[in-house]
Amino acid sequence: MKDPAGRHESRRAVNARKRISRRPSRLGIPAGSTDKPDRVAEPDAGFPGLLRRVWRRAAEAGDLRSSLDVLLTLDGHVPGDIQLRALNSAEQAALTALCGLSWRDPDGATDSAADAAGTPAAATTEPAPDTSEAPAFLGEIGLATNGRIALRTPGARPLDPRDLVGGVRRVPYSRAALAAYRRELDRARERNAASAADCRAWLAEQGPEGRDALLAQAREATLRTAPFVLYQEDTQYTNFRGQNTLTGKTLWPGHPDCALSALQGLPLDLWSDQDTQLIVCLTLLIRSAGFGRVEEANGTQLTVDHVAYTLERVRRAYNAVPGVEPVPAAASHRVADLDRLAARLRERRQGLSRHAQLYREIHGALMHKVERVAAAPGPAARARQDAVTERLRARLPLAGGTLTELGRNLAAAPGWLAEPHGAFGTGLESLVYETVAATAEAFAADFAMSRGMRSLPGLVRALRGESWAEICDWDITHFFCCVVPRPEAAAHFGGSAAALADAAWAMSSRMQYNSWHFVAGNLPRVPEVVARDHFVPPVIPDVAFFSDQHHHGHVNNNVRFSIRSPQAVEVDGRRFDGFMDLRLLRCAGDPFDEQDLLAAQQVSAFIARATSLAAGLVAAGAELEVTAFDSGWHWTAVTGAGPAASGALAGQVRRAS
Repeated sequence: MKDPAGRHESRRAVNARKRISRRPSRLGIPAGSTDKPDRVAEPDAGFPGLLRRVWRRAAEAGDLRSSLDVLLTLDGHVPGDIQLRALNSAEQAALTALCGLSWRDPDGATDSAADAAGTPAAATTEPAPDTSEAPAFLGEIGLATNGRIALRTPGARPLDPRDLVGGVRRVPYSRAALAAYRRELDRARERNAASAADCRAWLAEQGPEGRDALLAQAREATLRTAPFVLYQEDTQYTNFRGQNTLTGKTLWPGHPDCALSALQGLPLDLWSDQDTQLIVCLTLLIRSAGFGRVEEANGTQLTVDHVAYTLERVRRAYNAVPGVEPVPAAASHRVADLDRLAARLRERRQGLSRHAQLYREIHGALMHKVERVAAAPGPAARARQDAVTERLRARLPLAGGTLTELGRNLAAAPGWLAEPHGAFGTGLESLVYETVAATAEAFAADFAMSRGMRSLPGLVRALRGESWAEICDWDITHFFCCVVPRPEAAAHFGGSAAALADAAWAMSSRMQYNSWHFVAGNLPRVPEVVARDHFVPPVIPDVAFFSDQHHHGHVNNNVRFSIRSPQAVEVDGRRFDGFMDLRLLRCAGDPFDEQDLLAAQQVSAFIARATSLAAGLVAAGAELEVTAFDSGWHWTAVTGAGPAASGALAGQVRRAS
């Protein structure tokens, strides 16, 4: 079922078709036939450019604490506690001795108010500098190319300039600061040794089969989860680019270079202390909320204390929800106590959606995620929803004063979803487009988009035949994404409507890939599904800040601030999590906030309900195929021009419709 139209093509014809560009401004011409790219990225685009700017700001700061504030937050791009929790034991001891900075509060628990504000969890009074004597040691502070703060601590070698963004800042240690450093480091070593022993004892209790099961679960998590980078002191564990040490896009399951695979069958006494803590911490995170919780440790030290910090923050957030039975705090930071807390949090989380909306903040510069509990919708959220409702009521055969009422009206008479409507072959296509376009305007987004599957009849037939391998074999052309930019967004693409159309299609193609990537996660775990590359489908929304850092598509297309609102769709009695979503993005200006996310969640729920109703029509015998939202459609919709049969129109059209 490679060809959506069902036509039989020869291999030569298929390859020839693949060599034709699908970029809207170049439809009909061979790919790669132009003399130069349409757009060349700025030399300081993305993460390397951000780090260079951060280092310049930090180097210009007048004192050490001001410089650290710039480095910890990457000049306002991330919460400061993430960077503090990325430090190894010696680096943390040094900052505490020099500046009184620590991610711990005096009681060893999370300071939820400080955490919510994105500031370090604790900051004691900075020791007064001693100017009466020569420094006992001259240390260094720099910014590493991976975004972490780098420190030369007492007894360590000078920082390697090859690992740094710029130079170093010399940091003198007085004798008092040196003594404080030794005390802090001794305490850290004692905690680490006790924690490693506790992890080893807990793993010993699991037995060989239990440890193998934990390893298998951790490998599945690294394989089915978005990129992350974790640290154990100076050891990096990652499934992201470069020096991969965990199963992911680069290392296949069972690869000997995977740190988890290397432990399979290895006697526990031969495991390093770092590996024992890795397995225990991954287990605790997964038990508290599934694989997604691992990303909440992204960019930090993966230690039992840091996991305890995360679980305690989550516990306090859950307990603050009215009507929810409180979860008691862990009795200690011992693994057994944290394991019980993780299980209680997972149980509480499953019923929390009846009382509040969970979502995640994504801090793109460090790929770090934080689970939040949203407040109740307020006037701002209602105003966004009302604006969308007003447009839909005017353009679709629906009545109602709210999105919920529109959905009920649709459910009462859904038949028109399978019939032509307006300029579209089906009402479903018209509903998706009108809702996405209304959302772009109502939320002042540069782009809005929603994705789904082109052939619901094909999916129903495959489900009834239990043709799991066939579904896994479908390529991205079996999915669609309707992307609607506002005309004002052309300003971010040189004022060119053609470039705007190309960006919209690039986003559409990527969203088709996301649909392809998630659909297999909803199928039975038969061998063909297990072997197929896929992620666990998303189930809660997120709001992202400064996403134009690492992802090449985000950098190239100015995807800075965004909202993603995934929804489940029911198809012939089977629930498909993450089957569709609504995404909003801004290329510049103000980020989206929690009230925007709450409103977007209601809009995406409306589209999901319509999609489930359309699937119900198909299950009852209707034929409903989505044929819109291809490359040519995006060209016409964005530029207002006819099909771009060649590249001649590229750059000529300056105004989007």
